[in-house]
Amino acid sequence: MFQGSIVALVTPMAEDGRVDYAALEELVQWHVAEGTDGIVAVGTTGESATLESHEHMRVLDSCLRASAGRIPVIAGSGSNSTSHAIALTRLAQSRGAAAALVVTPYYNKPTQEGLYQHFRAIAEAVSLPLILYNVPSRCAVDMLPGTIARLAEIKNIIGIKEATGKLDRVKEIRDDCGGNFLLLSGDDATAKEFMLAGGQGVISVTANVAPKLMHAMSVAACAGNRSQADILNQRLAELHKNLFLESNPIPVKWALTEMGRIPPGIRLPLTRLAPSHHDLLRNTLRSMAIL
Repeated sequence: MFQGSIVALVTPMAEDGRVDYAALEELVQWHVAEGTDGIVAVGTTGESATLESHEHMRVLDSCLRASAGRIPVIAGSGSNSTSHAIALTRLAQSRGAAAALVVTPYYNKPTQEGLYQHFRAIAEAVSLPLILYNVPSRCAVDMLPGTIARLAEIKNIIGIKEATGKLDRVKEIRDDCGGNFLLLSGDDATAKEFMLAGGQGVISVTANVAPKLMHAMSVAACAGNRSQADILNQRLAELHKNLFLESNPIPVKWALTEMGRIPPGIRLPLTRLAPSHHDLLRNTLRSMAIL
């Protein structure tokens, strides 16, 4: 159910920061038409850190309504507060999300035992399938394979979004957790190799602007077709790099605005892409015939 190119969807906003729900639903419709295999709503790329709880749920509701069951919608529901993460995950379950993506607690810097207890508490509070999310570059904590293996024994913890970029972890986690444990890349630059090594998909920033191509590359990589995956990923390589010229989702929201798909809003403390980067990213989009 959760495989291939899953977009880490942006949250469109007006210039004053209000969520543009109409633009959001249009984005979802476009992704369905372009072949995107799934949607993560209110994740990091969706600016979950600055959305209020009621906005989390309304964004999720909009994605579910627009997708109409055609592709799965996964709700970001993580927090550095265990009780808040439980509350968000319960709400996601009540709204009908297919699963929840739950990030490691940021800022607190818990121990490996603290990570285990945090995720176990969330899993025990819901019946919803949970996908762990390990992103040390943002959270200042790395959930190690041994901890992942312990968590994989919990029935409704079904997989992980692994965003370290460390490809040796694919085999290590697979060996520790078994063939049924879902492995999703969280790093566009290494996603092709991650899938060729046995991962089932990617939760992708790049898919926001090149959904059809990311879907095709993921199909090839997941099938073990290295030659085709290499060809397709080469076309995506500059986009993988230049969508991270500044902190995500600053560049990807600017790109989507250039494409005419969303208004230019973004919430502080994030700011709009610096003008010095505009030509480089614009030229990348033009070289791919996206503009």
